[in-house]
Amino acid sequence: MPKEWYVLRVQSNKEDKVKDSLIGLIKARGLEKLIPNVLVPSEKISEIKGGKKKITERKIYPGYIMAEIEVDEHGQIPKEVWFLIRETAGAGDFIGGQNKPVPMSRYEVEKLLSDIEHKEEKPRAKIEFHESEKVRVKEGPFENYDGIIEEVLPASGRVKVMLTVFGRATPVELEYWQVEAI
Repeated sequence: MPKEWYVLRVQSNKEDKVKDSLIGLIKARGLEKLIPNVLVPSEKISEIKGGKKKITERKIYPGYIMAEIEVDEHGQIPKEVWFLIRETAGAGDFIGGQNKPVPMSRYEVEKLLSDIEHKEEKPRAKIEFHESEKVRVKEGPFENYDGIIEEVLPASGRVKVMLTVFGRATPVELEYWQVEAI
């Protein structure tokens, strides 16, 4: 039978708990074949706090979980799966309506799964600066220089800062953690 991915509303900040409860009920009732995957899409973010690098996990879609469900020949969710999900504590409705959930498109599923796979590889830097913000360099050869952020480069975790060096405006590329807002 074909499998479709569905989005399920859950209580905010309870996504992991609902996922674990749902997986426990699936195993207890032997429905692993009908619901092979349940996901809480999240990404790892690295940030510097108090001079220490910290990696945290952030939900991509807070208040939602995704489930891969084997549908019947009419494209409907089997009754036992429907009731199992509906009676899971913290689980709400499917996206798409009370009686007719709408599955995710193939494109959305492929994009979501590839995003999750790539985000697992390396954490994304959390850069809280924006262009035109005044900053002070707190580390490196330009320590204690003041400047203005010209460009934020989130892919590399760097910022381009315009510093005045020997009376001339000079663009310098620095790691985001080497500067602080003033």
